[in-house]
Formats: sequence, C-alpha cells, structure tokens
Amino acid sequence: MSKVKVSLSDQTVSDIERLVEQGEFINQDQAIEDLLKRGVSAYNTTEESTESALDDQMFGQTAADQQDPAMQDDDYGF
Repeated sequence: MSKVKVSLSDQTVSDIERLVEQGEFINQDQAIEDLLKRGVSAYNTTEESTESALDDQMFGQTAADQQDPAMQDDDYGF
C-alpha cells in the first residue's frame, strides 16, 4: 500500500474526528482512506464511462436540436 502525506484544514480534521466518534469509522486512517475512495469514484475514472460520455455527446441530439439542411437560410446568389 502506498503512503501519501496530505494537509487538511482544521475543519476537515474536525469533521473526520466527529465521524470517528459517531462510530462511522474505526479510526482516522480508515475514515480518510474511505472518504478519498468515495471522492475518486465520484469522478468515474473508468474508461468505459468516458466512452459512454462521448457516445452521448455524438448521438445525444434530440430531434428538436437538429436542423434540416433544406430549411437553412443560405443565400447562394442564384
């Protein structure tokens, strides 16, 4: 397991200590590790979700967002 040194605000340390005191976590180390895991997982760091997001962007247009080329006001000067 890798070790990382972080600096936390007094408020964050107080919040973590409160969670430990309330029995949410066994100790501060477990609390910090679990909270970091939850935070990282919230960003969906897997490659599958990135591909899914690209699919949504490419094919996610609704019919209302699409424009018929015949309806464009392009003036070609004929």
